[in-house]
Amino acid sequence: MAIFKGSGVALATPMKDNFEVNYDKLEELVNFHIDNGTDAIIICGTTGESATLSMEEHRATIKACVEFAKGRIPVVAGTGSNNTKTAIQHTREAEEDGADGLLIVTPYYNKATQTGLIKHYSMIADETKLPIILYNVPSRTGTNIAPETAAELIRTKENIVGLKEATGNMAQAIKTVNLCDGNIDLYSGEDGLVVPLMSIGAIGVISVIANIAPKKTHDMVIDYLEGRHDAALKAQLEALPLVDALFSEVNPIPVKTALNIMGKEVGPLRSPLCEMSDDNAKVLEKAMKDYGLL
Repeated sequence: MAIFKGSGVALATPMKDNFEVNYDKLEELVNFHIDNGTDAIIICGTTGESATLSMEEHRATIKACVEFAKGRIPVVAGTGSNNTKTAIQHTREAEEDGADGLLIVTPYYNKATQTGLIKHYSMIADETKLPIILYNVPSRTGTNIAPETAAELIRTKENIVGLKEATGNMAQAIKTVNLCDGNIDLYSGEDGLVVPLMSIGAIGVISVIANIAPKKTHDMVIDYLEGRHDAALKAQLEALPLVDALFSEVNPIPVKTALNIMGKEVGPLRSPLCEMSDDNAKVLEKAMKDYGLL
């Protein structure tokens, strides 16, 4: 059984003005998403600024999210690292603290070979009983999970069950689905390609736009899953200007800006990320208004 079907939000991590994690705001965000139809929360991923969380903060944030969710929807913890030992530690802690699943990004900067990726993911999978979603985003990590590698991991490791596909390469996605012979839970990792990826078998999205438009994102995915393909496509097309604005600067700069514009008070970004430029922020605010969020 899939960890979730539908819209999983890649949740932004709220910060206080002093850059500490704001757990009160985190609880508000979790409840906001549950109230608005989000199907799963993905915590401590790219959008959650995991790269600048300490080991202690990483664990505390996942643990808090699990406690706030209270079992109402699944919590998927980002536990990837470019150090296999660190990824295993994050993974063990997330399992101990009650996460329902794991999202594990490819090692970054090291640029592992495909053989190295198989070893890395296999070592992590052997240390947990939780289901694992592989996360392939070579534009950020410099490493691509080849279709053959994904298929090998799906075949040999029972708890590696899914793939967050963020390559933007539809041909690769189709080949991966084909080689996995229907045994993979595919999730779109790009908000602009949700419906196209669902047309080849994806069962949902791990979404940035869902931070600010949870119900519309959920409805789009459920429309497609329940056969209302025209409605899903219409929703996908209507969202594209906002998606473009949300990625006009590196994620999560625009989405945290958008949340603050909406009054969610998620605070600043940790360095080396910085505040959004005024020109891009104006374009983002207009896109939000046009989409009905303001």
